Amino acid sequence: MDSKAVGKITRVNGPIVQAALTDMLKMMELVEVSGYHLVGEVLSIRGDSATIQVYEDTSGVKPGDPVFGTGLPLSVELGPGVIGNVFDGIQRPLKEISQKSGIYIGRGINIPSLDRQKKWHFVPTVKEGEVLQGGAIIGTVQETSMLEHRILLQPNTSGKLVKLLKEGDYTLEEVIGILKTESGEEVNVKMYHRWPVKFPRPVGKRLAPTIPILTGQRIIDIFFPLAKGGTAAIPGGFGTGKTVTQHQFAKWADAQVIVYIGCGERGNEITEVLEEFPQLIDPRSGKALMERTILIANTSNMPVTAREASIYTGITLAEYYRDMGYDVAIMADSSSRWAEALREMSGRLEEMPAEEGYPAYLGSKLAAFYERAGYCQTKSGQMGSISAIGAVSPAGGDFSEPVTQNTKRFVRCFWELDKNLASSRHFPSINWMRSYSQYVDECREWWEKNVSKRYLELRNDAYDLLQKEDKLQKIVKLIGPDALPESERLVLEIARVIKLGFLQQSAYDDIDMYTTPQKQLRILDLIMKFYVRAAELIRSGAPIADVREMESIPRIIRVKITVPNDKLEQVDEVESFMAKEFEKLEAQYKA
Repeated sequence: MDSKAVGKITRVNGPIVQAALTDMLKMMELVEVSGYHLVGEVLSIRGDSATIQVYEDTSGVKPGDPVFGTGLPLSVELGPGVIGNVFDGIQRPLKEISQKSGIYIGRGINIPSLDRQKKWHFVPTVKEGEVLQGGAIIGTVQETSMLEHRILLQPNTSGKLVKLLKEGDYTLEEVIGILKTESGEEVNVKMYHRWPVKFPRPVGKRLAPTIPILTGQRIIDIFFPLAKGGTAAIPGGFGTGKTVTQHQFAKWADAQVIVYIGCGERGNEITEVLEEFPQLIDPRSGKALMERTILIANTSNMPVTAREASIYTGITLAEYYRDMGYDVAIMADSSSRWAEALREMSGRLEEMPAEEGYPAYLGSKLAAFYERAGYCQTKSGQMGSISAIGAVSPAGGDFSEPVTQNTKRFVRCFWELDKNLASSRHFPSINWMRSYSQYVDECREWWEKNVSKRYLELRNDAYDLLQKEDKLQKIVKLIGPDALPESERLVLEIARVIKLGFLQQSAYDDIDMYTTPQKQLRILDLIMKFYVRAAELIRSGAPIADVREMESIPRIIRVKITVPNDKLEQVDEVESFMAKEFEKLEAQYKA
């Protein structure tokens, strides 16, 4: 990038550098530090002194070294070639860097984020002479076999299209069109453009999220649904299954594009993600999941400042595909490590610490990330969404720490992972008593229209039973189950059936790994019908032991793994068997 010397370094404090300016710099301007040309960003300017955060290792940087200005903010390149790529926190392509510098990331390497040599087959969708607004779709490129890339005009550029190339193969640097603005200026249009990561891309109109993002995971879809354009948090300690839950979400969620940010996790964990994601198969197309996935890897041993930037890089890439009219799911793993980067940077800047040493602006930073999610109509008239899911890794599993508590303020869906459930091999280990979703009412209309009008009734009835069971378990621990009346012991039994037959789900079983909305409600309906008949039987004088010995119970629990999604008539056979078994018992006690 073009740059000129604008000052000299006066102080180095880890990734924080102070410089005496000899020329003008702007706030948030991208700069190059020292003869290594390390990438940095201006944090503050006081008089002729600037404070800069450097996104690379500052070893060897010393006072007197030059600082070069670029005139640009920290930006990402948006165009064909983003999908399937692996970037670091500031969108440097890690595969290309490894080819140039080996297994370690070299300093000062300036490689374009997108391949400039590759040719893409461009198909125009507009004509010369048309007046275009910012964000308009001017053509398409088949980025992968699963995704059509819609070439977007930069959001802050509009005017009359005076020239447009015909359909053909072009590189990203070739000018495919010329736009004449109202002021008469001619702007070259390419298949890519830049956008500053800390500025949200504009949208046409924000809409209420009312369509659930289906994951095939029963506890999520039924009890704690996430709407397209919604926000969710997955807090959990070590070993509670955050990664597997996110893999399931990435694999099965009905989003066209997945953005996964490995933010500050251990290197071996990110290595597993980088090895496993390319091997994951998209179940709907049978093709590699990477053909609709973007990975951002910024491990704990990488520069801490780049970790702070990785969140903004990821959400900007997500906004770009949202503007094409796609549903995007972005997963940040984990926002706790990102917050730790904020804390370290804040300490080096000598700012006043707040709770547990985190900066006072932790809440506003988290809000700035989550508020960029949403369901909206784009400037080109498309409907798109960004669903943001942030994993939180509280130290020692303490959910009262600042990151978890601040996250709860800004998300409307909270899936708390439970260490005890994970230890008992109950996955997904989402605690149904401490988790919540505020999207239930918003998603209700979709469920009633597309699946069943009994959605909310079944969900609430089952959840009421789980709440009653939770209260009864406290009594059982004191006096034992035998002291409870038969009706309450039935509640304990049905809650057990709900846990084993509905809430517990295997990510590795060919049938159980994904459950359609129709099958989800069918299983829940079957369990609740069993409860109603069993309650009547208990009132007729039958002991709970007879209910527990019913052959229908194990059959109901096994429906999730024995009945394929496309053969729900087999559930009717289980229900018919259950009805006959109840008729025999009812005849016995009525007689």
